[in-house]
Amino acid sequence: MNMGRFFKRFLAFFAVLSLVGQGCTTIPSGDAQRAAQPATLNVWGVVDDIDAYSQVFADYRVAHPNVTFIYKRFRLEEYEDELLNALAEDRGPDIFMIHNTWTGEYMSKINPMPRQTKTAHRVLSSGLKKELTWELQTEPTISLNEFKNQFADVVQNDILRTINVSTNPDTKDFQQRPMGVPVGIDTLALYYNKDILNAAGIPTPPENWTQFADQVKRITKIDTAGDLQQTAAGIGTATNVDRATDILTILMIQNGQVMADDAGYPQFNRIPAALSGVRESPPSYQALEFYTDFANPNKETYTWNENQPNSIDAFVQGRTAFFFGYAYHYDTIRARAPKLNMAISQLPQIEGNPTRNFANYWYFAVAKKSKHQDLAWNFLNSLTQADAAKKVLTAARRPAARKSLLGDQLNDERVGVFASQVLTATSWYRGTNATAMERALSDMISDVITGTRPINQAVRFANDTIAQTIQ
Repeated sequence: MNMGRFFKRFLAFFAVLSLVGQGCTTIPSGDAQRAAQPATLNVWGVVDDIDAYSQVFADYRVAHPNVTFIYKRFRLEEYEDELLNALAEDRGPDIFMIHNTWTGEYMSKINPMPRQTKTAHRVLSSGLKKELTWELQTEPTISLNEFKNQFADVVQNDILRTINVSTNPDTKDFQQRPMGVPVGIDTLALYYNKDILNAAGIPTPPENWTQFADQVKRITKIDTAGDLQQTAAGIGTATNVDRATDILTILMIQNGQVMADDAGYPQFNRIPAALSGVRESPPSYQALEFYTDFANPNKETYTWNENQPNSIDAFVQGRTAFFFGYAYHYDTIRARAPKLNMAISQLPQIEGNPTRNFANYWYFAVAKKSKHQDLAWNFLNSLTQADAAKKVLTAARRPAARKSLLGDQLNDERVGVFASQVLTATSWYRGTNATAMERALSDMISDVITGTRPINQAVRFANDTIAQTIQ
């Protein structure tokens, strides 16, 4: 072969190699090719329909078109049984919702958020000829400091846990990690029937519990036989008051009760250290008495009993003026009573005491048995961003967990009241059996109403029962 021709061919071949080198991502690495294989993320929820997440699913698939999402919503009453059975039989979801009181129970079934994720991204090559290719990218997840700063304080108590993250069985490495990602935080508020308040000559709903008790007296109607003809609110009992334990718990907290110590052990049967010498009995006693008086025929505030329908049913039917509920109750009420002349106000407080509200919400976690850990956490990490979270909240009509998004929600007629309470919302249970905790509090209420136990014994028994669920 002519040396000149050989030299020209060599230069041409070298030029091609150079171009391929400049756009080397057009031929993805073996790791990138493996990471880009088709994957399905099964997501289980219990609060919202797929409409709330369809946009963020679509957004995520722009950079990760190999990922398919399958979202399944369950009814609340069936969800946990279905979830536990599926996880036990290795057919569970990759990502699923956990209630904020369930963290302790599910610690063995979920993985903490990793420091970083490694996933395949669909990108344009960097060479002269732009082509779609796959690139393996390592991305940091939200830092612990950012997590604490971005989300409402209640999230830290519920979702952050100190765990051993060492992969070496001979060493320990304890770190504080998020166990999941919240998008919204619901809070307990007061729905009210404006027609009933107007008829009673009450211009505004109560701002504090003293006003609430006064309005209850004005609205309640009792006949000569002592039977309730008109009730003011579903409150005072356990079995027929929706979220009765939440109402009672926040009354105890507002009254100054410390529900648990730093390790999570309940201590609502004790006088808090800050009130030692000030109170003769735990604040929980007074709160429980105040609550159950609404179901006591011998009290001026009597307005409810166990023969009444469920509290939300009574409110929907226009039979009672007030209903203690969450943002998630709104759709149910409107669907059942579209013409009900109702409004929503903030939860009553104890005048002179710090403002305290109650949080009740769900967050997403990653199943320990998921085969797509990096993809699942990479997607959940995207939900910590304001833009993604806002899309979900707008579709779901939920108050935000991210503090920066709350300001825009305050003037929203539907979620504004609930959003205004997020920063002062609290929770307390960190045990392994939230169902048993709620049952103990419910039994405590019933014990007082039926006279089975006096208040001090009922509180002590409930406290000791819940203590058995703490590890």
